[in-house]
Amino acid sequence: MITKRPLQLLLALAAPLALSCLDVAEGRARRDLEVGQGSAGQARVVVDEGLAAIRRLAPGELSIWASAPALSIRLTDAAGGPWTVTIENLLADAELSARAGDERVPVELVEAPFPTQRTFRLSAPPGAEVVLSVRPPDAARIEPWRFAVYADVQEDIDRVQDIYAKMNETEGIRFALISGDLTSRGSPEQLERFQREMKTLAFPCYATLGNHELGTRDDLYHEWFGRGNFRFVFRGVQFTMLDSASATLDPLVYEWLPGWLAEGQDLLHVVTMHLAPLDPVGTRNGAFASRAEANKLLTLLAGGRVDLTFYGHIHSFYAFENAGIPAYISGGGGAIPERLDGIGRHFVTVDVEPPGTVAQVAVVRVD
Repeated sequence: MITKRPLQLLLALAAPLALSCLDVAEGRARRDLEVGQGSAGQARVVVDEGLAAIRRLAPGELSIWASAPALSIRLTDAAGGPWTVTIENLLADAELSARAGDERVPVELVEAPFPTQRTFRLSAPPGAEVVLSVRPPDAARIEPWRFAVYADVQEDIDRVQDIYAKMNETEGIRFALISGDLTSRGSPEQLERFQREMKTLAFPCYATLGNHELGTRDDLYHEWFGRGNFRFVFRGVQFTMLDSASATLDPLVYEWLPGWLAEGQDLLHVVTMHLAPLDPVGTRNGAFASRAEANKLLTLLAGGRVDLTFYGHIHSFYAFENAGIPAYISGGGGAIPERLDGIGRHFVTVDVEPPGTVAQVAVVRVD
């Protein structure tokens, strides 16, 4: 059982708090602030907290890729008129409602081609802000549930469907997290392919990026998947996704992190990133570039009473602790596996027992 721990037991890694002088992730952190905002003609769209990437915005047409189970979208169209709204990476039972001030705006479901994709139609009153609320019926429900975690698909995208089939067969998964290295080089074609392959999943997958997403240009990921650093709450659990693809967190993220940690202190708090601050194995370069920064981050996570951490990058499964926090590496998405470890391709499932307890983290092997 994983439960909340006394704060005084968690501050074991106090160390010099210097950061690298090279802000190699700065551009990505600043792009996080731009995600979910756009204009077209006389219309403007803002996704609160940047929790969705705008994939297409044209007069009367909006398409987004969701990064969280619940969204609030503000649409203002000076001209008004009909709008078609497509949401991808959506929980299959999520509902869309709309209001302009105190007035309800009728919404019609017009297409549902995949379990995680819906297209809706509505009419926006001229000049009024229409608030679209996307919410599954169990968003605030406090009862046992399950999510999955995986990472490091990379060049094995041609075989990823057997992993997705196994996920779909595994009972009770509400959604998955992927902690980076979705692709081998992060090209537009590979990012598009990854999203296309995901359409067979019965549930959405919320991602942060890995070092392999930086292989072409480090700004492309944001266009397809949205923010690399963000957080959301679902069924009494806060999920914080961090961009450690450059073996560091940008200083701007350290400005956001204390607030996010404070928000998660009274919840079960799960933090996910690609490279772990400290490598528990030591057989490859699987850690932050600066050990001082690694200690700084883990001290912050421990002080913030984080309950569980997930990482990728190392293509195997490891269970360990960092700063007293239970930690797991699950890099079995198919990229070149670690040899002779007996793990192979896999994902993990996490069973949540409210309030504030993880009952089990289990490895599900695919081959």
